[in-house]
Amino acid sequence: NFDNIEFIKQGAIGKSSRSNLITYLKGFDEIRKLFAIQKYSKLNNLTTKHFSFNTDGGRCDNCKGDGFILIDMQFMSDIKITCEECQGKRYKDTVLNAFYKNKNINDLLCMTIDDLYDFCIKNEQTKITRYLEPLKKVGLGYVKSGQTLSTLSGGELQRLKLASFLNNNLKNSLLIFDEPTTGLHLHDIKKLLNSFNQIMKNNNTIIIIEHNMEVIKSSDWIIELGPEGGESGGELIFAGTPEKMKHENTNTSKELKNYLK
Repeated sequence: NFDNIEFIKQGAIGKSSRSNLITYLKGFDEIRKLFAIQKYSKLNNLTTKHFSFNTDGGRCDNCKGDGFILIDMQFMSDIKITCEECQGKRYKDTVLNAFYKNKNINDLLCMTIDDLYDFCIKNEQTKITRYLEPLKKVGLGYVKSGQTLSTLSGGELQRLKLASFLNNNLKNSLLIFDEPTTGLHLHDIKKLLNSFNQIMKNNNTIIIIEHNMEVIKSSDWIIELGPEGGESGGELIFAGTPEKMKHENTNTSKELKNYLK
């Protein structure tokens, strides 16, 4: 009965080393357009392609837009060294000299999602904020907009994927998450739960493998396997609502009672 099934695990998202939160949601195109229409850019023949670090032209020739040089250590872990040419800014000076409201493109990439959102709201850049709102809703507002995807945790990558679903208005699908709250503060967990509720309004179903009680108590239906782990587990211990579970005598129900008043 589902049009689509998505398993959102904690593994890395298959993108280039230069991919970040904004490029993943396709919002970087609007930022590039913003800088390309500035007077300085037009006088210096800078187009949207010059503000991309994925193509030659405006990106640093030395690091190819990565901002760092990777040194192969053969039998040891590779070492990343900040690019001496661009000092980690990823662009040539001609591109970095293009400013919008006293900010160049590197300044925007160094902002957190929350700060960039506030900056764009203040300057009425609604074409950009529409890509930032989903990131704020899933609790990624603290991450720098230009932070590469390879540096995100498993939980952060899952929430980024969820943000893409919010952005694309996913419908009639089954989504399976593997502990998306990993490393999240309680305040951000509440944001994440609100995002789940928003996803479910479009006739979607969400299955979450989770140990966080804030998520468990907010579920419509709980399935507990046990009674222990490994060879001592695998049996269906309980299936039902959180209200029903608090009257049971399982490992999860004992903890859940402290969260359900």
